Amino acid sequence: MALPNAEETGNMAEMEMQWAVKAMSHAETYMGLLRKVGPNNFRLCPIEDELYDDFKANFPDLNLKVLNEDDFKTETAKAKWREFMTKYEHKIHDYNFGSLLRIDCTGDYTEDNSMFAMRTQFLCIEIARNRENLNNNLSEN
Repeated sequence: MALPNAEETGNMAEMEMQWAVKAMSHAETYMGLLRKVGPNNFRLCPIEDELYDDFKANFPDLNLKVLNEDDFKTETAKAKWREFMTKYEHKIHDYNFGSLLRIDCTGDYTEDNSMFAMRTQFLCIEIARNRENLNNNLSEN
């Protein structure tokens, strides 16, 4: 995909707003599922087992309770995640679409408790949090 030229960048703000609306809608839907259905009563994707096992093998020491943005944002971390996510390009729909990810799993999506992540990162973290019962405090049932 080619980068937009100068004449096309006028629509970038509109594109960013559309992404933000979609990402926030996704976050609200996910929190609704956690609260109403419970974290162990739904699957986030068809290859959840494969993704969880591969994630835990590649990122065994990642703190799931409170994420450290350096585990995602440093050049070394970005390269490791890029290599990991590329394997799922044809297995996860929109595998590299921007998503919001909660930093502290005990909290909701807020400005201070959210960070930008790719869809595959979101799936890995939230599948692991669900399986390891870290999201149980959010369930209303």
